[in-house]
Amino acid sequence: TPMGVLSCIKYLMFIFNVLVFAGGTCLLGVGVWVAVDPAGFQDIVATKAVLRAGAYLLLAVGIALTLLGFLGCCGALRRSRPLLLV
Repeated sequence: TPMGVLSCIKYLMFIFNVLVFAGGTCLLGVGVWVAVDPAGFQDIVATKAVLRAGAYLLLAVGIALTLLGFLGCCGALRRSRPLLLV
């Protein structure tokens, strides 16, 4: 049964990394949307400088999470320890 447990852990890690990848992609999409069309968010945010900084922050976090989720998925499928440590 140890092989069954390892297989289960592998698939759980893959699913978790897919969720991280999806969340990063969503943040990246919202960041692009705010950077391209900030008019819809000006009612919520008082100053334009805060809106612009928030858009770039969303872009940076979205790119980082997408990359980490992708590398985690590859590491889980290949059972690669260096990819999982990233």
